[in-house]
Amino acid sequence: MLEVVALGEGSTAVPTHRLNVVGFFCPVPVAEAKKALSSMDSGQILEVLADDPESLHDMPLLSQRGRNTILSVEQHAGEFRFLIEVNE
Repeated sequence: MLEVVALGEGSTAVPTHRLNVVGFFCPVPVAEAKKALSSMDSGQILEVLADDPESLHDMPLLSQRGRNTILSVEQHAGEFRFLIEVNE
């Protein structure tokens, strides 16, 4: 199960890439995250900023189907911050 914590209480990993999809709704956030992750190398970390509540469901599915690990999910004022690491 995905644990959502308050902003600042998630992973301390430093993202190497950032994707801001605030204001976009399904399927845009997950589709753009998938595209970004596919061009990244193992060990790199994508920070995704989103405000679509469906992303809480979609991002874990994306991670399960790919070679990625969700390091943390933080929430503040209706926005979510996902840190996703690319695995080998």
